[in-house]
Amino acid sequence: MLIKKYIIVIIGISFFSCQQKKPQPLEKTIETTLPNIIFIMSDDHASQAISAYGHPISQLAPTPNIDRIARNGVLFENAFCTNSICGPSRAVILTGKHSHINGFRQNGELFNGNQPTLPKMLQKSGYQTAIVGKWHLHGHPQGFDYWNIIQDQGNYYNPDFIKNGDSIQIPGYATDIITKESLLWLKTKRKENKPFFLMVHHKAPHRNWMPALRHLNIYDSIQFPLPNTYYTTHKNQQAAKEQLQTIYNDMYEGHDLKMSVTEGSTKLAHNPWVSDFKRMTTEQRRIWDKAYISKNNAMHRAHLTGKALAEWKGQRYLQEYMSTVASVDEGVGELLDYLEQNDLDKNTLVVYTSDQGFYLGERGWFDKRFMYEESLRMPLLMQFPGTIKPGTKKETMVQNLDFAQTFLDFANANHFSNEMQGQSFKGLIAGNVKEKDFRNIIYYHYYDFPAFHMVKKHYGIRTKRFKLIHFYDDIDTWEFYDLEKDPKESNNLINNLVYKETIQTMKIKLDSVQKVYRVTNKEFDKATPEEIKKAYQSFKRLRGKPIR
Repeated sequence: MLIKKYIIVIIGISFFSCQQKKPQPLEKTIETTLPNIIFIMSDDHASQAISAYGHPISQLAPTPNIDRIARNGVLFENAFCTNSICGPSRAVILTGKHSHINGFRQNGELFNGNQPTLPKMLQKSGYQTAIVGKWHLHGHPQGFDYWNIIQDQGNYYNPDFIKNGDSIQIPGYATDIITKESLLWLKTKRKENKPFFLMVHHKAPHRNWMPALRHLNIYDSIQFPLPNTYYTTHKNQQAAKEQLQTIYNDMYEGHDLKMSVTEGSTKLAHNPWVSDFKRMTTEQRRIWDKAYISKNNAMHRAHLTGKALAEWKGQRYLQEYMSTVASVDEGVGELLDYLEQNDLDKNTLVVYTSDQGFYLGERGWFDKRFMYEESLRMPLLMQFPGTIKPGTKKETMVQNLDFAQTFLDFANANHFSNEMQGQSFKGLIAGNVKEKDFRNIIYYHYYDFPAFHMVKKHYGIRTKRFKLIHFYDDIDTWEFYDLEKDPKESNNLINNLVYKETIQTMKIKLDSVQKVYRVTNKEFDKATPEEIKKAYQSFKRLRGKPIR
């Protein structure tokens, strides 16, 4: 009885004290001890294009604001995706489950938004949730208190947004709009008595790499280094030989490279998707044409052919791509500045990543899809003062499969993640878990064939040193790489007797991993010959080639 009275007295004192000093409600004190989370994800942003990663291309076109996150926190050298394609990667991040479990294997399928997802779990944990920018999963987002998303793939100029169900065209440049709308939510819609989870999803630098008007000429004088694999022959790599994503063969001259039909003209060369440029206002297009006409005229006057033209295309691609990245970096800077100026940075986990890696001329390619390192590896940088030591680098293998569980761990909501297939790496970056005790193998599975770029279906595993890949559907080939001796994966060792036992061990590991992740025979279904033939004809038509 005495104990009960004592408790009542303490509560009474606390209550009257609150009335007298008028502090924030007790609910706020409890909830705001949980960290806020800002998850910034660009589309197709290669780690080679972030200067914190040190690649020669990025050193000529630095990203100082994204680099701030690395200086303030941790940079992951070996963050990988599970399926290198836009929609499926987003589904994996939302669900913490591989594509075959969450049901979204390839673009064009429908994502089941009714299933458990990270934002829904955070909502149940007291978080206010919001997403601004690219959604690309069909249907409307679930689990968000606020959403304002680009319609479908979106356009760079004057894009259509869907805001809580209503579609509206917003004038301006997509990256700037997404940054502005994200900041507007933080300033006007964020509830101060709740922790928040904000997803800032940029369209850039997705194809067709249209820079902001202020960045149209910033890298015209830069000579970017083309990779020494730019003209590779793909020896003993059948799937690589049969792809359709080579810069100098498969890019659309007008749509992708902004080339004009002839000297003195502003009319674009081959441009099968006209909407991207038709979205521009008369004034926007005037500024655009003025920025390109002189450099296009110079190209025509040079009468480039063969290798010289191929290298010119590589340079133009890198100039366009890096110019498009520039506005993303500026937007990241605006968000970081806002957090610091409003004393939110100290209790906010900031994450920067992309939905997958991307080729910047390696093997002569653009795009992604393959399990080779450039498209498998994602940039991943995180800051959280007091938990993540500034200037940290991690070589441990993590995946986008792990993001949901990691964020739930930060939110003290691990109990929601029981059905997920990833692994929280909070302890890894906080220093409580040793790198050697974390994951030592990753699984990858790509399904999108026949589709754009005609990259074959394939699956495989990667350890710290080795990689095993099986390409299937209309081909049946295996590839094996010793990443320590061959980091560029140019030498397929699948038939090398020196590695016979290692390859056999890797195949056993592959079988075991597939069992753990509940991969069934359904995941190895093949397309019909008719479907494949029709796809090849369709892409020839888009490329402007005759169909025979």
